[in-house]
Order: sequence, then structure tokens, then C-alpha cells
Amino acid sequence: MTAIYDETHELFRESLRSFIAAEMSPDYADWEAAGIMDREVYASAGKHGFVGMAIPEAYGGGGSDDFRFNAIVSEELAAAGMAGGGLGLCLHNDITTPYFIEYCTPAQAARWLPGIASGELITAIAMTEPGTGSDLASIATTAVRDGDELVVNGAKTFITNGINSDVVIVVCRTDPDAGRAGMSLLVVERGMEGFERGRNLDKIGQHSADTAELFFDDVRVPVENLLGEEGRAFEYLGFNLAQERLSIAVYGLAAARAALGWTVAYVKERKAFGQPIAAFQNTKFVLAEVSTEIEVTQPFVNDCVMKLNAGELTPAEAAMAKLWATELQGRTTDRCLQLFGGYGYTTEYPIGRAYADARVTTIYGGTSEIMKTIIAKDLL
Repeated sequence: MTAIYDETHELFRESLRSFIAAEMSPDYADWEAAGIMDREVYASAGKHGFVGMAIPEAYGGGGSDDFRFNAIVSEELAAAGMAGGGLGLCLHNDITTPYFIEYCTPAQAARWLPGIASGELITAIAMTEPGTGSDLASIATTAVRDGDELVVNGAKTFITNGINSDVVIVVCRTDPDAGRAGMSLLVVERGMEGFERGRNLDKIGQHSADTAELFFDDVRVPVENLLGEEGRAFEYLGFNLAQERLSIAVYGLAAARAALGWTVAYVKERKAFGQPIAAFQNTKFVLAEVSTEIEVTQPFVNDCVMKLNAGELTPAEAAMAKLWATELQGRTTDRCLQLFGGYGYTTEYPIGRAYADARVTTIYGGTSEIMKTIIAKDLL
């Protein structure tokens, strides 16, 4: 896992690991029970330099577009078994922040980037709608110009950071007759009249990742809150998809590695029929197979990280990484849970939560079926 990291990265990892142990682990069970992570974690992470690493130093960020720092955040959160809280932080760093860096005007950058870098402004992106999943061309949320404002109407769902977020990138239709060319990105801010949060959805896993419905009822948003040029949302959304999918792949692989580690420790200690579970041939074979899958996947994901840094990662390669790593995560947590027996189905051990947390990773960021379609299109 550490093959692509140098001393600076490992020092960052050590600091992050200490931060997670001191400021996240003690409260994580409470956040899981509450269905939301304490928003103060973002501000604390900002003080320590664990959010906004890619934001220019002039705006209070780390000034580094080296995705390896983002990958370390994913790996360490996965190692700590924090898929829920980890999702919110990784979305803030890996998925939403790049849009603000890439498409903000100087005035917008001065307005939003310092707060995003400090963790005081939590971000979200609202694409999915109740009737529209991966088919973004069919979104129905509208933003109709009225003088110097855009009046937004519609609804979004499955929005990570939906409750905690302060600035939400909303994908909306500004020209109903222009198809994909009629879609724009608009930043809606906390407190705007008519902008309401619905339910914090009750999910089977990743409980501390607040995932909400958002409603827009004649929300008047200044035209200056358009992110990038009007009508170019579809193009803009494609800009960061490779990084988004690689981020999910990195986390999925790290989560599989964590599950294997917990399981190895457990089977050495747990006894059945007078001997450790580790002594049974089936246990050895399962662990050998799982370990091999993890180790042969790691170099490909590492290669994708370095290609992303070099601007060379293709959509098909990112799709391969997400497809394989998330499917691997699901297989691994399932097979490892089996070795825990009945205890694996409880919350007494982290494997049970990891099993439930893993299920959505083959869905969000583009389903496995869509990843296969992208890969096949590239081949054919």
C-alpha cells in the first residue's frame, strides 16, 4: 500500500492517524447512532490540514494537487472502520472541492474557498433526484432566470452531507429545451428562503454519513452563484468523475484490507472444537484467497493514483478501479464476516458494520453496471 508514498506522505499519515484516534474514534459510535457526524470535526480537520489540501495556499488550503494525500485520508479512515464519517470528509475533499477550485470566479473563490479549506463551510453536491438516478440528462430541477436571480424549484435525494452542508452545488436545468446543453451548476447556500432539508435517510449502513432529501421551493439564488458558465454542467460533471470513482476505489480497497486484518486477528484467538479457527483448512484457504485479491489489486489502484496526478487517468481505467475495488470490498467483508460466525452479525466487532457499509459502494458514484458499460464502450 505504501509503495507510492514518500516520507512527507507518511508523516501526513501519522498525523492523520493520531487525529482520527483522538478526535473521531471516541465519538464514532455516538455519530453512528445519531445518523450524523458532528460538524465540528470538519473545522478541526481543517485546522490540522486534513481538508482542502488541494485548495491554493492563498485561500488557506494546502496548495497541493497531489491526490496521494487524499488517498491517505481514505486509507486511514477505512483502517479505523469509519465508512460513515469518512464518506463525508472524502466527499468534501475529493468530489466537491475540485469543482470550486476549477470553476469559481476570483470573487467566488475569495468568498467560498477559505471556508471550505478551514472546514467551516461543509460542501455537498446535489445531482440525484427521486425519479432520476444515474441518468443525469433527465433531471427535472429547474432554475428560471428572473432579473439578477435564478428561481430554483425541484427536489434531490441521497445527498451526502445533506444535513451538515453549508454550500450545495445543485445540478439544475436552466434551459428546458436545450437538453444536455441546458443544464447548469448553481451554488445554493444554507439559509436561503425556500431551501429545505428533508429526512436524514435511514440507511442500512454508513449511518454517520448524513444522507438527505433536499427541497427547493422558489429559492431565489443570485446569478453570481452560477458555478462556471451557464449550460455547461454536463461537461463540468465529467471533469471530476475519474477522481470521484478512484476515490471510492481507494476506500473500497483499504476497507477490504482492514476487514482482512480484523479477521486474521480474530481467527487466531477464537477457538472451536478445541483449536483456533485459524487452524482449519477452510479458514486458511479463505484468508489466502482474500489476501491475494487485495495484493494483486493494490498495484493497479496505485497506478491509477499516479496517472490521476499526471492527468493521464482515463474514464475506463477509473471505472475499472471502482468496479473491481468495490466488488472486492463486498466479497471480502462477506467472506470475513462468515469466519466471525454469529459474532460477525453483531455490532460487537467492526466487521458487521463494515459489511453493511460496503453494500452501497457498488451503487454510488455510478453502479457496477454503469462501470461495465464504460469499460465496454472503451474496448469496443
